[in-house]
Amino acid sequence: MLAVAALLVVRLKNLFTVAMVTGIYSLLSAAFFTLLDAVDVAFTEAAVGAGVSTVLMLGTLSLVGHQQKEHKTVQLVPLVIVTITGLLLMYGILDIPPFGESDNPIHHHETTVHYLEESGHETGMPNVVTSILASYRGYDTMGETTVIFTAMVGVLLLMSGRKGKGSDCGEGDRNGR
Repeated sequence: MLAVAALLVVRLKNLFTVAMVTGIYSLLSAAFFTLLDAVDVAFTEAAVGAGVSTVLMLGTLSLVGHQQKEHKTVQLVPLVIVTITGLLLMYGILDIPPFGESDNPIHHHETTVHYLEESGHETGMPNVVTSILASYRGYDTMGETTVIFTAMVGVLLLMSGRKGKGSDCGEGDRNGR
């Protein structure tokens, strides 16, 4: 279902439909994370991906319109930038140790062993990741939530400032000009 939603996002021309399918993709991702027992990641995906992002996309569409404009020429600069970025990211993962190996460096720190063995007793939460984010790193999590909320308020304020200027947004005035 995730693959179908991703293909729909790429193929559709109506931007309102794309925004809705993107929200559905985020909800499907949140459900997938829940099945993997990553409830904290699922909550973030549902709140930010399906919630805030969809609202911001719909707000943007109210300013720019719902139909994608047809481009007659292929734009090479964005394609080159995306290709170079992808190649750099693939080069960067060559140094990552194999997934799941017991001798990976992350498994040899005392903090990791302490979290895995003691977090259930110290915090009372059965999920280690949730106990780390909610208890040990509670201030960090609160800070991240504050940053996301502040960004959302800033974008909404910026969008509300342009709402009254219909002629600047390409919509024309009431007389059709």
